[in-house]
Amino acid sequence: MELRIPILVAFIHVMFLIGCHSDHEAHEEILKLEVTNPIRMDTTGIREFVCQIRSIQHIELRALERGYLQNIYVDEGQYVRKGQAMFQILPMLYEAELQKAQAEVNYAKIEYENTRQLADSNIVSKNELALIKAKYDKAKAELSLAQTHFNFTTIKAPFDGIMDRFQVRLGSLLDEGDLLTTLSDNSNMWVYFNVPEAEYLNYMSKASQDPDMKVQLMMANNELFKYPGIVETIEADFNNETGNIAFRATFPNPDKLLRHGETGNILMPVPLKNALIIPQKATFEILDKRYVFVVDENDVVQSRQISIGQELQHLYVVTEGLEDKDRVLIEGLRKVKNGQTISSKLVDIRTVLENLNSLHAE
Repeated sequence: MELRIPILVAFIHVMFLIGCHSDHEAHEEILKLEVTNPIRMDTTGIREFVCQIRSIQHIELRALERGYLQNIYVDEGQYVRKGQAMFQILPMLYEAELQKAQAEVNYAKIEYENTRQLADSNIVSKNELALIKAKYDKAKAELSLAQTHFNFTTIKAPFDGIMDRFQVRLGSLLDEGDLLTTLSDNSNMWVYFNVPEAEYLNYMSKASQDPDMKVQLMMANNELFKYPGIVETIEADFNNETGNIAFRATFPNPDKLLRHGETGNILMPVPLKNALIIPQKATFEILDKRYVFVVDENDVVQSRQISIGQELQHLYVVTEGLEDKDRVLIEGLRKVKNGQTISSKLVDIRTVLENLNSLHAE
């Protein structure tokens, strides 16, 4: 019995030390982390719209006369100049018609000159001279028509542009109106995109203050096209089925990078009034949903789902899930979990934004 009492005292002493050590460890596990409040402010966001890219001139080149395709002077994808010969339709028939018309003009001219001399001598009447003159004019008109048909056998570029794929090959028998190829003038590009009614009203409000407001083009490879564009045209009516209205922006294309038929996204600045803003680093994603950790007055952490209206540089505009007074965790998001108690330090949101801007500048 006397032996058991010292053992019991020793056991209690050990348990006391373990308990003290555990309390010390628990105390050490309370994390000291920074929190901040969302801020409301007027800013400018970026709205993306799917767009279609078109050349300012994109035409079909068709045969103007019937015949065999004798020559092709250009190649697919080639840049051609205005007036450059592109295709030659076998001209022999039209060349013969031209020579015949020229001979008839020469004959009619001689006949007219002789008759005019006789009329000047009062040998023939003025009416007879007028008839010969009309015959001469008719021959000249037929020569002009034959010349036009002959010219149509050589198809020339109506403007500077890039050739598309050929729809015919050498020796093809062409009918009048057959498609040969298409030609695109890519010096400037027209980019079309559809805008909802609310965004249209926001744009018109902004455009009235800044008529030269520019838009950006995000290409299919997720790179920004280096030249900004300007919205020059808005259609007259909204589409009753979609509630959208079509915009057209013009982009310079001096490097000929953009081609007719490409797609992309227009990035258009939109005004955001009294927007609720938080740093992007204060959020995390689970199954395509965005969350933040909100810290209550007892420093207990709770996750909360939020809705993002706009993505800015290093920032999110929150439309649902947060209020101005909420305290949002901005560091150690991977170290905490729901219901955990931390030691919070409130940092002014303006200081957080300044730090983000300085990091981006570096």
